[in-house]
Amino acid sequence: MPRPARYRRIEKRPVYRSFSPDDISAAESVRMTVDEFEALRLLDNEGLTQEACAAKMNISRTTVTAIYDSARKKVADVLVNGKRLLVTGGCCEFMPVEITQEIIEKRNNTVRIAVTYKNGEVFRHFGHCEQFKLYDAENGAITNEQIVDSNGSGHGALAGFLQAAKVDALICGGIGTGAQMALADAGIKLFAGVRGNADEAAKALANGALNYDPNARCDHHEHRHGDCGHKHCAQHHCSGN
Repeated sequence: MPRPARYRRIEKRPVYRSFSPDDISAAESVRMTVDEFEALRLLDNEGLTQEACAAKMNISRTTVTAIYDSARKKVADVLVNGKRLLVTGGCCEFMPVEITQEIIEKRNNTVRIAVTYKNGEVFRHFGHCEQFKLYDAENGAITNEQIVDSNGSGHGALAGFLQAAKVDALICGGIGTGAQMALADAGIKLFAGVRGNADEAAKALANGALNYDPNARCDHHEHRHGDCGHKHCAQHHCSGN
């Protein structure tokens, strides 16, 4: 019987999840797991030794060597062959994100819904969201609601904040591929491509009647024009390698 996978401790979630060359349209993608990214960050960006990296990630030095070598080969493949790099997945244990504001305690058997929020409406892009409205739903009814400030910027920071706030599902307008991967790693179900009143959207989701677009996506080139362009829970997470 195979030994169960050991979770790799991740100190900082990747803020950026997708990289591709500007001068060509990359036909192929390479997937780097979050633990491979963390090994690169600790060894090459922070300059730690392999022993120190192993201690931070709660794994052996031989495992660090293996995932570091794998990560560097993937970076070389991307740079030399003009492929797209995606950072997602792996058997990871994320360090908890500190929340500096008081969040309503979540009750058992309650689903917590977060909505990107601005002036009562569903804010159109997840990555630039400054506030979320949290709704606790039970038996199809909203039992609690609260507006909270987002805890930092970047997809990784926002996904970590939502996970720390015990969010089960997110309603938003446009959302990038990197943010989708960050939410998936955080175990948060996504309902994108939604517009209109935030309260009504949350109530519709609680009742299983929300109209959303599973293919809604906001790419980086659309952000430059100031438009999202959409047309229409567990702390431990292990996905296939």
